[in-house]
Formats: sequence, C-alpha cells, structure tokens
Amino acid sequence: MSNTSKSTPSSTSVITLSQAIFTVNRHAKTAGNPKYLYSLKKRALMKMIREGKAKKVGLHFSNNPKNSQQQSDVLIDCGDYTFHIPATKEDFKELPHLGSLDHSLRNPKCKMGLHQAKGILEHYTGLSDRNEQPRKPGKSSYQKPVFKKLGDSFF
Repeated sequence: MSNTSKSTPSSTSVITLSQAIFTVNRHAKTAGNPKYLYSLKKRALMKMIREGKAKKVGLHFSNNPKNSQQQSDVLIDCGDYTFHIPATKEDFKELPHLGSLDHSLRNPKCKMGLHQAKGILEHYTGLSDRNEQPRKPGKSSYQKPVFKKLGDSFF
C-alpha cells in the first residue's frame, strides 16, 4: 500500500499526530474560547480512526457531565496516548462500557508548542481557524429594553 499523501511521512505519523492532539487538548482545557481547538481534536481523531491509526476502545463515565446528569465519553487509543470524545448513539450500541475513568493512567508528556500542534492538525484535517467566523466585538445584537410608564399600554 503506497502513501499518496503529499505531506512528509513524519508530519502524519501516529506519534506526531497524537502529540499534536495532546497539546491542543491540553491548551483547550484552559482556553477562553475552546470550541475551535476541541473541533480540531475531534476531526483529527475521527480521521485517524477512519485511516486505522487510532481505535475506539470503549466508553467511560464523563468527569464533567452536562446539566449534572450522567454522561459517557468514547475512549480512543492513539499510539501511546488515550483521548476522550463525546459518544454517539452508535457508540453505545457497539462499544463496551468500561465504567469510571482510571485516574492512575496518564498520557506521556510532550514538548510541542500550540502553534506547531495546530499547524500539524490543520494540515492533516484541512480545518482552518479562518473557517470559524468570530463575532465582531462592536456588532452586538443586544437591544436595550424600553420601559413604559406605569399605566401605559405595551401595544
């Protein structure tokens, strides 16, 4: 099987991609607006699963469930690293539930900058930060309320 990708093999190796995902995920946890970083992580992991570079292992209970309800995330094995992404209905049908997350297992540390990690994942997935339309701070859709005097009609 030949690699038809135009990029160098080292930039799309499982090790490099998993380190880039680890770096983006670590920064997303403390970012002011993590939406783009999490979407970049998810898209890269899904592409790696399709290519056979990563695999879904099972389901874990989420540490941070939405609305104080129980929620499960998919555990993905990617080289020496493991990651979680939100589960779909198909995941509940196909994957075993592994219970609670084992906090003693940790991903290995890596020294990769966020800028380099984003560049690797954007090149790999084709996703770009320019695709996200940021809101302009001066253009607010908020309208001030209008108060009527007591006894005046609202109509």
